[in-house]
Amino acid sequence: MSRLILASQSASRRTMLTDAGVAFEAMTAGVDEEAAKASLADLSARDLADALAELKAVKVSGRIPDALVLGSDSIVELADGTRLDKPESREQAADHLARMSGTRPRLWSAAVIAEGGRAVWRHVGGAALHVRPLSDSFIEAYLDAEWPAIAGCVGCFRIEGPGVQLFTKIDGSHFTVLGLPLLAVLDFLRVRQHLSG
Repeated sequence: MSRLILASQSASRRTMLTDAGVAFEAMTAGVDEEAAKASLADLSARDLADALAELKAVKVSGRIPDALVLGSDSIVELADGTRLDKPESREQAADHLARMSGTRPRLWSAAVIAEGGRAVWRHVGGAALHVRPLSDSFIEAYLDAEWPAIAGCVGCFRIEGPGVQLFTKIDGSHFTVLGLPLLAVLDFLRVRQHLSG
């Protein structure tokens, strides 16, 4: 059975793997995401999520070549092509929420598994987020409850918490919205006999 390392300290990704009964270790990839995003700016939002996930997986895999290393990344894309990153301040979070209000942003969550310093598997899941109209007063009350907990969340929400109230409908996997296309990851791990059954 291969050792599995999650190249992330994301609480939601760790919880998903733990709840699924997958044994893993979590390790920070140590990637300069801002520099990487700047150098990959020409990519589509989908491909950017994939490239960032690969960058994280390959970086950790280079240090621990005998393990399977899972890298993941998520990008929220507005209808006009604008990409939303993790908010750097409460004011920026309020701006992101106002821009998403009444729209249907697209969320891309990518997973890449590396071994021996190279990517050996990848999957990108997409979800359409139907955001209900959000009043200024709702946004302020929401941020009173959720800031700074959502500072590390692309799209300013935790779907497993009060963030679910932002949406009227979501088209796509719940796991993808949480930040990891978990079912596809589990399928790969089964093929690699990392999981039984």
